Amino acid sequence: MSATTLPLLLCLLSAVTVALANFAVKRGGDVLSARMVLSITSALCVLPFAFFVPFPEAALWPAIAMAIGAHWVYQFFMIRALHRGDLSLVFPVMRGLAPLATAIIAVFALQEMPTLLGWAGLALATLALIVFALPAGKSLDQASLDRVALMWAGLTALGIGLYSVTDAYGVRLAENRFTFIVWLFMLDWLGTTAVTVWTRRGELFKRLRPQLIGGAVGGVSSVISYGAALLAFSMTDAATVTAMRETSVVFGAILGAVFLKEGFGPRRIVAACVLAAGLLLLETSL
Repeated sequence: MSATTLPLLLCLLSAVTVALANFAVKRGGDVLSARMVLSITSALCVLPFAFFVPFPEAALWPAIAMAIGAHWVYQFFMIRALHRGDLSLVFPVMRGLAPLATAIIAVFALQEMPTLLGWAGLALATLALIVFALPAGKSLDQASLDRVALMWAGLTALGIGLYSVTDAYGVRLAENRFTFIVWLFMLDWLGTTAVTVWTRRGELFKRLRPQLIGGAVGGVSSVISYGAALLAFSMTDAATVTAMRETSVVFGAILGAVFLKEGFGPRRIVAACVLAAGLLLLETSL
């Protein structure tokens, strides 16, 4: 297997599983409680590996702390987006705008500059997102709700860009990249769990019970997805990984339309395909 093929396959695996993880969280109804189950499941999945990887060196802890903070910011925005909007709307927007956010942040933080063709791919993807997000045949109240959902989805994209860059930095800094991966998952659950316990106090177990299966499926999918992405981060540019990973928008929109009965339609089918094409154009340019 060539040096370029392995990162590509890792990113495609990450794309499918991240769409599945978000679908599992959205389908449960209470997104925050489902996300708590997902995060705890992810930590439990990697816990056995903590005994086999080196303990993080002192220089790595600040990078782990920055990455975890970025993940908490992303999770807050993502939970709000999934609460406010359909999966087939907010998922393509928040994941599709992420490569643009990642590329801009990486220019300053990692000195990774996309080519002219790469920026063209980002522009194409952004245009497709605008078309995808336009409300069709909805009331003014519903259109207003869509704008709020889109605002949170856009902020989620910024969060994805932030954690993509901090994670790329951390996994490259680590003497053993698996150490960074394991300890990121081991500590990431703390923020979501604390918020869930506080906001769902008095009815925590009632809220959690319906989310156990979906959250567990999402947790396993999340470990596979982001573990694959982190490995790819250590092999190629951050914007490349994010662009390929965000082809998950097509999978997420299809899952929302088929299983959650959310509107899709010909316009969104075309826009999702154009979006994927723009992201692939970015990937081939880097």
